[in-house]
Amino acid sequence: MMRRLMLALPVVLVAACATGPTLDQQLATFIGQSEGDVVARLGVPVRTYEVEGRRFLQFEQHRTILLPGDPWGYGGWYRRPWMTPSTYAVERCDLTFTLRAGRVESYAARGEGCR
Repeated sequence: MMRRLMLALPVVLVAACATGPTLDQQLATFIGQSEGDVVARLGVPVRTYEVEGRRFLQFEQHRTILLPGDPWGYGGWYRRPWMTPSTYAVERCDLTFTLRAGRVESYAARGEGCR
């Protein structure tokens, strides 16, 4: 049994490290696409803005994550009799696409949730 586990462990570790395309690689696929194509893939933007022949489309993504508590208190060098509770945080990512003549020419991603 232990031998099987040792043989399977490298496969599991390699699979855990496998990742898909980066956010930049995903967003780069939008370059040259029409506004309709962007909306069809991402939904309706939360904001639009037009200036000097360019149109900006902004999309917002929010994700709630769990931040685990500290069973030893606030990480001090001695054990405290209480535990710091787990808490939740919201990570945000704002995606902005710049369009000229109805086609995406660039994009920007801002926020701690942009991965």
